[in-house]
Amino acid sequence: QVQLVESGGGLVQPGGSLRLSCAASGRGFSSYAMGWFRQGPGKEREFVAKIGGSGTVIQYADSVKGRFTISRDNRKSTVYLQMNSLNPEDTAVYYCGAAIGLMALQAPNYWGQGTQVTVSS
Repeated sequence: QVQLVESGGGLVQPGGSLRLSCAASGRGFSSYAMGWFRQGPGKEREFVAKIGGSGTVIQYADSVKGRFTISRDNRKSTVYLQMNSLNPEDTAVYYCGAAIGLMALQAPNYWGQGTQVTVSS
């Protein structure tokens, strides 16, 4: 059982940056693969980035590759998403998800409440 809480969302201008955090409570954080997902207005939830338990395996969606960076600090039980060069199409509610194993992140076992990211001039 894991509880996830996202933070760091807000309003930013195109070209700007935000850093999202996902703090996890519960035991065995390093056993969980972690991922970021987002859902824009009128769209289905989509994969953004994921990272394995040890932080050695990382994968990004093509739409964010080169702009976003996922990382984790297992000592702090926290996953981060650094978002640079933001554009209006990045506007969405961003969710943190957790699962035991990278393959299981196709359907995360746990979700955070989400944090709103709005990119607008």
